[in-house]
Amino acid sequence: MQIPIFTVDAFTNRPFSGNPAAVCLLENDLDEDLHQKIATEMNLSETAFIRKLRPGDDFTKSSCFGLRWFTPANEVPLCGHATLAAAAVLFHVQKNRNSVLTFVTLSGELKARQAEHHIVLDLPLYLTYPQVLQEVEELIKAAVGDMIVQDLRYSPDTKKLLVRLSDTYERSVLEELQVSAQHFLSAEKTGKVKGLILTLKGESSGKHKGPDFYSRYFAPWYGIMEDPVTGSAHAVLSSYWSEQLGKKEMLAFQCSRRGGELKISLRNDGRVDIAGQIAIVLKGNLTF
Repeated sequence: MQIPIFTVDAFTNRPFSGNPAAVCLLENDLDEDLHQKIATEMNLSETAFIRKLRPGDDFTKSSCFGLRWFTPANEVPLCGHATLAAAAVLFHVQKNRNSVLTFVTLSGELKARQAEHHIVLDLPLYLTYPQVLQEVEELIKAAVGDMIVQDLRYSPDTKKLLVRLSDTYERSVLEELQVSAQHFLSAEKTGKVKGLILTLKGESSGKHKGPDFYSRYFAPWYGIMEDPVTGSAHAVLSSYWSEQLGKKEMLAFQCSRRGGELKISLRNDGRVDIAGQIAIVLKGNLTF
């Protein structure tokens, strides 16, 4: 069997930065266990599988496809950067001529559209709620040591914990923070956290147009120690920072070693548009 496969760096316009995802185009149904085997073989934070929904569908002409995402360890309900990567393969490699693509996923229908140099994802927006420090104190200590935490929120829909560091810290502090995410597994006692977001207010003000906020994201519960640029985390961060800053249009930067930029626009229908650029770095075939 041969399956076309691509590696796409998402949320960047330069190869070897942003967040890499593998994308498989499935002409036919794939045995269920093979999805996970391929994702484990690719060993990227996500491998996306695009499938046809009806006989006669075509990767060049159709506008609606099935989409699933797998980490090297398991299937996940939502992945932003691999959705961006999937849309890029359809738009740029397959030359799909539709202006909007719809993906049927475990998180409902997600849409992707082209806008100049970006691809825009229409994602769910997830609310956060105040989190009692005592419940997650050991996890916070494992993540940031004795650093000052300004706010603590939890997103029950995504099981992500949002830790906002004090505004007194600069971006470099977040970038240089040494995090051993493996320790989170034993430090997290509640069983309700499956992703940890560290975030910091940006330096954007008046004439200085920098990012509105910075972040880093860790998900060792899914086998991902640190994710380079995370669309799903920004579906949580967008609602939090919009509320904090009183803004609906924001620029975000994820401060991983590879780094990546996301343009955010809160919609009036309770969802969020997250736009990013891409670089396709590998085209080939899986053969087995």
